[in-house]
Amino acid sequence: MPDFITEPARRVEVVHRTQVLVVGSGPGGLAAALAAARTGVEVTLVERFGCFGGNITAVGVEGFAWYRHEATVEAGGIGREFEERAKACGAAVPESQSLSYELDSEGFKLVADRLVEEAGIRPMLHRLFVAPILDGNRIVGIVTESKAGREAILAERVIDATGDADVAVRAGAPCVKTPIEDMQAASVMFHLAGVDKRAFLSGVSADPQTYADWSTGEWQIETSGKEDKLFSPFLGKPFAQAIRDGVIPAHLNTIAGTWGAVHDTGELTYMNLVHLSGCDGTDPDSLGRFEIEGRRQAMLAIEALRRYTPGCSGARLRNFGMTIGIRDTRKIDAAYNLTEADVRGEARFEDSIGIYPEFIDGYGVLVLPTTGRYMHIPLRAMLPQGVDSLIVAGRAIGGDRIAHAATRNMAACAVAGQGAGIAAAVSVKLGQPLAEVPIVAVQAELIRQGVRIH
Repeated sequence: MPDFITEPARRVEVVHRTQVLVVGSGPGGLAAALAAARTGVEVTLVERFGCFGGNITAVGVEGFAWYRHEATVEAGGIGREFEERAKACGAAVPESQSLSYELDSEGFKLVADRLVEEAGIRPMLHRLFVAPILDGNRIVGIVTESKAGREAILAERVIDATGDADVAVRAGAPCVKTPIEDMQAASVMFHLAGVDKRAFLSGVSADPQTYADWSTGEWQIETSGKEDKLFSPFLGKPFAQAIRDGVIPAHLNTIAGTWGAVHDTGELTYMNLVHLSGCDGTDPDSLGRFEIEGRRQAMLAIEALRRYTPGCSGARLRNFGMTIGIRDTRKIDAAYNLTEADVRGEARFEDSIGIYPEFIDGYGVLVLPTTGRYMHIPLRAMLPQGVDSLIVAGRAIGGDRIAHAATRNMAACAVAGQGAGIAAAVSVKLGQPLAEVPIVAVQAELIRQGVRIH
């Protein structure tokens, strides 16, 4: 048999037409869809899973704005609305290390449902993007695969919020993929039940951990110094003891990290303890292998918590996130690529679509926004080269590695998403290409929607 097959040509039914099509519903995609709809255009939101929210709901990352401190300056907008709506619905609790609220990963599914319904967005769940539809160098829609087979959706503008620049790269836009050996580690998130809240918190109070404690095992964290003495819900000692006692194999010295919220019901949620280097989020074999390995390591972590952490002797696994958490794969080579100097140096741009605090978390760097410093996020960082009618939202926007360590965070993805959604909507309403849309019109709508852009 040959090493390939040739698929026969076939008709693919066009099942839907829309003005703005958003592919992916994580914080960036959900914000983009809401912003576009609120600008007054028809919006369709395609999602591969059965819920909206991406990392919040599918992965279980509940700490949406855990960087927030008293002096932190933020964009507001839809990202802050996520927190406020979750609080109002009883789907958020005060965050343990900041002035933010931690989102309940299950409850936020309902919050997102309501937001989508209220905005009049057409939801198209359980559909996986497989190919762009191009007219020359202009994207005019996508092909999806689902239980219904292959379907075509046509659109005037497309927003790639897949997180991995899937639409952009398959449409021919130049992209940069981080070498596997340099990618930020992936994580399998999990939640616990059966924890004695009082005993657990007493143990935390008796031995409080700081951000300086993040440097453990193979991980060495660079900070600016001002973070080092701040409280962090960090767990490292139980796993170091477990290695000494032979409960965890010695080579698994990267099991460590943070807990999220502990509830009166005995739930301990958002356990960010398993970090998996070498996982390629664009390779299904790699994803599958590390999903399995991550679950294995999580059970070792739970056993260590039972043995060595106050209040956890009766802890048991409640659930895993439905998919592994990926931090780093492809980024577009954008009209402008953000730099380390931009995110460290309070960059200012005329085409700002929102601000983001001085928060860097990745590649061994941790800088928290405790002094009021912030940067602008430029619209140009979301515009891929070589493909018209396409804009990118979320963690795949253009930038170098340290810039990505800032903009990959969920709140930054929401800021970029809201800007992308409004830019796409204004582009449709004015009949102008995305690259030529007047920034003053985009910024006026951003301000109307409550976003701080300068």
